[in-house]
Amino acid sequence: MAAEAIDWAAAVRAGQRLAPTGPHVSHLEARQAVDDLQDFSARAELIVRDTTGLGHGLPVELARIVDRPHWIEATAAGMAELTAPLAAKLSGKLGQAPRAKAAAGAQLGVVLSFLSSRVLGQYDPLTLAGPDAATPGVLLLVAPNIIKVERELEADRADFRMWVCLHESTHRLQFTAVPWLREHFRTLVAEFGAAADTDPSELLGRLVRAVKGGSRSGAGGSWIETIQTPEQRAIFDQLMALMTLLEGHADHVMDAVGPSVIPSVGSIRNSFTARRKKGRGPFDRILRSLLGMDMKMAQYVKGAAFVGSVVEEVGMERFNTIWTSPETLPTRAETTDPQGWINRVLQ
Repeated sequence: MAAEAIDWAAAVRAGQRLAPTGPHVSHLEARQAVDDLQDFSARAELIVRDTTGLGHGLPVELARIVDRPHWIEATAAGMAELTAPLAAKLSGKLGQAPRAKAAAGAQLGVVLSFLSSRVLGQYDPLTLAGPDAATPGVLLLVAPNIIKVERELEADRADFRMWVCLHESTHRLQFTAVPWLREHFRTLVAEFGAAADTDPSELLGRLVRAVKGGSRSGAGGSWIETIQTPEQRAIFDQLMALMTLLEGHADHVMDAVGPSVIPSVGSIRNSFTARRKKGRGPFDRILRSLLGMDMKMAQYVKGAAFVGSVVEEVGMERFNTIWTSPETLPTRAETTDPQGWINRVLQ
């Protein structure tokens, strides 16, 4: 086994220690939330299959309902799996001093603690759901955060919980109904890590140049892109296009089911979109920028617009051609040019 560049146990300990306390919830409320989310996630899976035309006949897997500390533990495990190739490269360059590895873990723990109060749910396509699982993939729903947001939005509790489950169940279906997608995603991440420049002085130099350049780059990219090698940038474009598609597809589906399933879907969407755009203070904005979270918000908007435009033009059945192979996925440029994708793939 390759040596780790990060002490993942230290990351989990730091993240759990620093994670904000969740909302006050009675034992009865907590039990009801867990029961609702288990039920809704299974029902949502079937609704998503009917809406998309994907995955009919596949088994319906149970979601894992977690609190913030367990989300941190599960996410750290997934990150360790995903970043193993890059960690192996860095471990050779940065040495194996336990103190350095623990420091890296503690810093990552700060990030995990910040995210632990913001994530409503996620699908991890690479982590086994349990020792008896045949294939990787686990759907996590963070109950305290879902309760917190539904209270803030004053949303109908059942409607909001189903709405969240529809989004996350769509992500699960994307990977279970499209057999090659999981390995394609893993390969892109591995290639991105393999293309990394592990010379600390060169990496630091690019970071300094990126900071000095600031807003003068004018290319619409993020600081994350400015410190990449040219080889990484090409792979990053593929990753960004894929993530934009996946997020946009999930956002499209969660709204496309309509009021027949979620009576207050319009109100929830408007309130949630306004919440996404609302700033929470300078510290929050700085961290969001550093972690690329604003880029992720843009993925929802661009991706939903792309999927909506294509589905409106050609219908869901022909849209599903997108899942045929890596070559039929949109390029990063095509995520803002749906007609370009239609012309290349469908005509």
